[in-house]
Amino acid sequence: MSRQIRSISVTEAARNIADVVNRAFYRNETTILLKNGVAVAHVAPVSPTGIPASELATRWSMMPHLTPSDAENFARDIANARADLPAPVDQWVS
Repeated sequence: MSRQIRSISVTEAARNIADVVNRAFYRNETTILLKNGVAVAHVAPVSPTGIPASELATRWSMMPHLTPSDAENFARDIANARADLPAPVDQWVS
């Protein structure tokens, strides 16, 4: 779905803010707000923040996976890195 874009003055937007928001929500339309002919802001539909679980499952199945040997090596590397870290210091205890 392509987004429509229109430009209106800030004054017109202020007078018709409900319409501007409704166009973004219901029509997937972006409105550029102009002040003295200069674009200063825009009102746009919120983009989805994620993907559906079915799409995630499809993408996951197509990704490369570690072999059991690689997984063991990775786990060993993590354990070694953790062992090399200094013990945490509690900054609240003097």
